[in-house]
Amino acid sequence: MKYFNCDYNEGMAEAILIKLNETNMEQTPGYCEDKYSESAREKIKEACQKEVEVHFFTGGTQTNLTLISSALRPHQGVISAECGHINVHESGAIENCGHKVLALPDEAGKITAKQVQEVYDAHAHDENCIHAVQPKLVYISNPTEWGTTYSKQELTKMYEVCHKCGLILYIDGARLAYALADESNEMDLPFIADHCDAFYIGGTKCGAMFGEALVLVDDKLKADFRYLIKQKGALLAKGRMLGLQFDTLFTNGLYEQLGKHGVMMADIIREACRQAKYDFFVENNTNQVFPVISKTKLELLRKNYQFMGMGEVKEGYEVVRFCTSWATKEQDVKELAEVLRIAN
Repeated sequence: MKYFNCDYNEGMAEAILIKLNETNMEQTPGYCEDKYSESAREKIKEACQKEVEVHFFTGGTQTNLTLISSALRPHQGVISAECGHINVHESGAIENCGHKVLALPDEAGKITAKQVQEVYDAHAHDENCIHAVQPKLVYISNPTEWGTTYSKQELTKMYEVCHKCGLILYIDGARLAYALADESNEMDLPFIADHCDAFYIGGTKCGAMFGEALVLVDDKLKADFRYLIKQKGALLAKGRMLGLQFDTLFTNGLYEQLGKHGVMMADIIREACRQAKYDFFVENNTNQVFPVISKTKLELLRKNYQFMGMGEVKEGYEVVRFCTSWATKEQDVKELAEVLRIAN
């Protein structure tokens, strides 16, 4: 069985495994106060070209929960796309902290600055506003759940609206390496850091054994943040396991290289689908591919391949997701491509 159902089936990039083995018996301080974590922070700051604050977490839900709950007061909520990870894939983690997710209809995973402005205005101009949840933070993903990416113009407009309305803009970068490798991508880390209040650099789906690096840009979010990490059970005692991984990922361009590999593998699948004249439910250039495939063909594919079903779009046809990663084998992709090229 060949797996194309997610981008974290494999362990970790070989360079990380080697470094972990080399340093295994070293004694270092805990809680990400070790030399490897500090080195990783400095490399991320250099990559962002900005004096940011960097904290390490083991997973995305933990990162989102800690940042969002710490940024909001009890009466405030977070604006998200309907398909946003915090809205549909985190078991109500945000709501469990007492904060409502204000979900908006999305277009291929993205929401717009205009939508955010409308939500803010509707609340601000409502004479009964104190009876409703106050929008305070905007959550977007780049790439989105549908593998699409925001343009420079879209992010600039979003940040301008958030700044004008006093809203916090937070970017989930679980698959950021694949966004940076998108051939249509216009943004680099310095641009992202200049156009949001916080974001995280995904490691779990992009070459690390586990881990995410949260980048705090706005000074107002930084105060006592380590207390809040600890309170949420997110301060890893053996923190050097996180720092060392990001220190390695941000050495010699490894993070970008891993992202490019994942996108290159997805491109092979995309091209095979185009050659077979499959429709795409959503068009994108990252590591997720969403073709519409007949149920008859899917029965054949499921004998040898794991992938995610996304639902029926018309009688006899389903949209599915093929997800590649930093570790996807080219031979496996080429074999899948050959099967896909057979008539749908």
